[in-house]
Amino acid sequence: MDRKSAESLFNRIGEIRCLVIGDLMLDEYLWGKAERISPEAPVQVVDVLREELRLGGAGNVVNNLVALGAQVSVCSVVGEDDNGWSLLKIFNRQNVATDAIFRDPARQTSRKTRVVAAHQQIVRIDRESRDPLYPEIEQSVCAWVSSHAGRFDVILLSDYLKGVLTPTVIATVIAAAASAGIPVLVDPKGSDYGRYQGATLLTPNRKEAETAAGIAIRDNASLERAAGAIMAAAGLQHLLITRSEEGMSLFSSSAPAIHIPTVAREVFDVSGAGDTVLASLAIGLASGLGMAEAAVLANIAAGIAVAKLGTSTVSPSEIINAVAMTHSDSDSKIKNRDVLSAVIASERARGKRVVFTNGCFDLLHAGHVKYLQKARSMGDLLILGLNSDASVRRLKGENRPLINEDERAHIMAALDCVDYVVIFDEDTPLELITAMKPHILVKGGDYTPDGIVGKDLVESYGGRVEVVSFVDGKSTTNIIERILERYS
Repeated sequence: MDRKSAESLFNRIGEIRCLVIGDLMLDEYLWGKAERISPEAPVQVVDVLREELRLGGAGNVVNNLVALGAQVSVCSVVGEDDNGWSLLKIFNRQNVATDAIFRDPARQTSRKTRVVAAHQQIVRIDRESRDPLYPEIEQSVCAWVSSHAGRFDVILLSDYLKGVLTPTVIATVIAAAASAGIPVLVDPKGSDYGRYQGATLLTPNRKEAETAAGIAIRDNASLERAAGAIMAAAGLQHLLITRSEEGMSLFSSSAPAIHIPTVAREVFDVSGAGDTVLASLAIGLASGLGMAEAAVLANIAAGIAVAKLGTSTVSPSEIINAVAMTHSDSDSKIKNRDVLSAVIASERARGKRVVFTNGCFDLLHAGHVKYLQKARSMGDLLILGLNSDASVRRLKGENRPLINEDERAHIMAALDCVDYVVIFDEDTPLELITAMKPHILVKGGDYTPDGIVGKDLVESYGGRVEVVSFVDGKSTTNIIERILERYS
């Protein structure tokens, strides 16, 4: 994955519809100081200084999806109690759809209270239900899933073994998703992964995978044996085992295993990293990435999450910046049209004067460079519209271009005078100019202003058109002719 594809993914993530099904809970944190011992018993007395209520369990998967910008709906069961209402209020503030959160008066909404003093957890208090759903509630959940699954692009099961994801509910979800052609991703628990039979992918960590497979994972050979046992037991297409500092391993029924090394970061806290992995995988697959690409995205996101204290989410900008760090500066300048339109609109709002030019730029030469430097001097930003390979062939014949579009884009982006490069496939740059709305449209060569595509459009909103002469004798055609002359 490069920066351009990451930016494009997150630019359209608001269209992705995710359904999270699983055990919801509230995580309560009480922070304080402990400076004395109780006279009633040999225990510390904690003076509470600060309180915080967070979404836990499947709710943290929701947090991650919301932070990434996706549309999220939740299907679960909570009690008819204050904790249940608190959950709904938090979801409503996040614009998360809660019409599939069913209320059961006989059920207690899970709440885990952690008392923390001197940077240490003193005690955790759990109040929760672990019983399977009553048959009538289970039937309501299954009916809703069966009739609504087709609305979503991906379904995530977050299982904490608190009773919501019964075997019947899981089977119903997987069957409904298969019928609609929707992937089902599962963060599993327990040792019986056969209950997730037919899911698209499971995301256990190494310890969970060892428990489920009954195999101690000590090396790649034992890792592959464990993965094979799990995939056979659950009838899986894919399995992603997270391995802490050793990264992730992706196993597929129809492809060799892929081992993804961890992103080098200082680890502060791994809590919640599994939820970040599940959410990132989901948005990757729903946006059209292949399983391997989605796993790479999840690995990058997890690396960011574990570098933060506490259960944390990851933002699109953090992922994009992390992706960019693995590529050269030229890569960060190459953008898709939709992403660049938003960037330029922001720059224009800040008062920047935008210059646009376009061309094939096949075999870069000094004439090109001087032309682009002149164009850049007319404003604050220079956008270069680069003809795609197909566009060049239509304009210059089947023997061109000599350099493919990706290579040409990186070469042009490496120039200091070029701020952004965008590839276009049309015969003319008119659609691109319409999207970018430059202040200045520049064209090189022997054009007259009246013959330049986009002139009327740019002048209609107060922009202007400039013609810059090329350096005499400097052209790609001349270079090709000299090469043929010397080497034929």
